[in-house]
Amino acid sequence: MRKQISLRTYRRIDLCLFCTLAFLMEALIVTAYSRWFPELPYTVSITGVLTAITLFRWGLPGILIAIVGGVSFCLFSFAQPLQYLIYVVGNIFALVMLVPLRLLGWKKLRSQAIYCMAFGLGSVICMQTGRALISLFVGYAPAIALHFYLTDTLSGLFAIVIMWIARRLDGVLEEQMHYVQRQHKENETVGGTEAWQ
Repeated sequence: MRKQISLRTYRRIDLCLFCTLAFLMEALIVTAYSRWFPELPYTVSITGVLTAITLFRWGLPGILIAIVGGVSFCLFSFAQPLQYLIYVVGNIFALVMLVPLRLLGWKKLRSQAIYCMAFGLGSVICMQTGRALISLFVGYAPAIALHFYLTDTLSGLFAIVIMWIARRLDGVLEEQMHYVQRQHKENETVGGTEAWQ
């Protein structure tokens, strides 16, 4: 008996898992910082790198992770409505990373570790830039906008390391239509029981 799952269902499950991971990790990090390290001037977030990974995997729908991560950060830091605007809309600027993804293709980007690490870092920088621009748009001083870069430098470092690791894991940094087709062919070759529609 062949077990079947549609690509659409697989995509929903995959995105839900990444959204859940982003939400829980942001909640954990914000709570830890506020309770145990409130005096530290730095923050860290993995929303940028999770967004980079899901953009790799699914393209445009991957931006859901940026939105969920922004909402989680604001929710658990008891943010004001204006901060929701800054973080959620600012995070959406990670869509800029679709440009190199489309121009070079996921295979080219994954072929070199430096490309993967730059892609993850680029996602973080785009989010920081988005937050800075939105904060300026709503009337914050330039010093506040600069603060989004200065206090979030660790997120870029985390993105570099995680992308380096993700590149070495089978199927993580791979366009998922390609991954599904590859898995289907491999399963057929070895007499696998799963099929994809």
